[in-house]
Amino acid sequence: MDDRSIAEQLASLPESDRQQIVESLTTEQQEAMLYDWSVWRRPKQTTPQGDWRKWLILAGRGFGKTRTGAEFIREQVVSGNAKFIALVGATAADVRDTMIEGQSGILSVFPPGQRPQYEPSKRRVTFHNGAIATAYSADEPDRLRGPNHDTAWADELAAWRYADAWDQLTLGLRIGTHPRVVVTTTPRPVPVIKQLVETDDGSVIVTRGSTFENISNLAPSFVSEMMRRYEGTTLGRQELHAEILDDVEGALWNRTMLDTLRVHKPPTMKRIVVAIDPAASNNSTSNETGIVVAGISTDGIGYVLDDKTLKGSPNDWGVAALAAFNQYQADRIVAEANQGGDMVAHTLRTVDRNAPIKLVRASRGKRTRAEPIAALYEQGRIHHVGFLTQLEDQMCGWVPDITASPDRVDALVWALTELMIEGAKQPPPIVPVSLVQSSPWNLS
Repeated sequence: MDDRSIAEQLASLPESDRQQIVESLTTEQQEAMLYDWSVWRRPKQTTPQGDWRKWLILAGRGFGKTRTGAEFIREQVVSGNAKFIALVGATAADVRDTMIEGQSGILSVFPPGQRPQYEPSKRRVTFHNGAIATAYSADEPDRLRGPNHDTAWADELAAWRYADAWDQLTLGLRIGTHPRVVVTTTPRPVPVIKQLVETDDGSVIVTRGSTFENISNLAPSFVSEMMRRYEGTTLGRQELHAEILDDVEGALWNRTMLDTLRVHKPPTMKRIVVAIDPAASNNSTSNETGIVVAGISTDGIGYVLDDKTLKGSPNDWGVAALAAFNQYQADRIVAEANQGGDMVAHTLRTVDRNAPIKLVRASRGKRTRAEPIAALYEQGRIHHVGFLTQLEDQMCGWVPDITASPDRVDALVWALTELMIEGAKQPPPIVPVSLVQSSPWNLS
């Protein structure tokens, strides 16, 4: 079977043949083709037949997952099968920017005469036939606890921070004649993905695809960047070829360990720090700047609270680090100074001249710095709050002395070293009572 779309097959014909086919169509038919998904989809993007409830699309970056999810929703709306729809992404911004307003999102796939009405303030998309879709963030699973739906689209499920969001979504799929959900995600070996893949009762259909299946529709610069960054690497098997990776032999951390130590909410924190591993440059080939937020509780247990890592200019990461500092009511910013210590301090002072900054220098090798932190994990003394998927990918994929130490891991090690090794040698800084009482993690 030809794995290309009809459009790709037409594009491969001689120009004279293509022209003849196009000229044989009326203007109305040509316009209709622009929004005829059967012309543009590849076989793997076609809604499966059968009595399934969950369609899991595990595919690499650029496969066309978003377009497939949006077209599934359109198909269900037009057929009348979908009247109350849930749109769930990793964050509220992801739902808005990718699933709804994105180039391949819901608003873009409907023809002009059927274009839905989007009301951001109500988190609502209203379709031409009265069907309604509601936007939800997986960061707020409780919002999914009450509403009922007959159709759902769950995007990047493997990156959802709280597993409870998936449970609440599926429990709410209980109205209509045949409630269904399509899941579009890059694979990661998290429990929910493993569970779906291993389900063999016919209720789950799994479609796998790689980045390169859609290469004719991708910008050459994107393909070049993905090849440069991922091809030939273990992570590339996940990001490009959509493999679910197992633990890497020789890595200091493994996923079973992290899953065992995972918590939904931390207790009150005694200290919180934001650690930065700054990138040495700012261009298309630069690394990301690692920004990790961690805290230590009153009983000496460490908690990794957030990963704010980004790729951008010094001002970008300076603003992001200070925003995290304020969001979590942290008492200190810890920044690696080996890559231009004066520049790091100057960048942060430009954003907030009063920010408490501690510059640290790497006088030991990365393995030597990381092993004591890995030992604390093995002792059960560090917990992750929710799923921090990209950080955890790096932790479980880094083999010291063999693969390069990634930015997120470096920031993690600096944060936990400050809190649980270096910081344990000295009295903690005095934090005003008002800050402790107003901390977002004060759950008492």
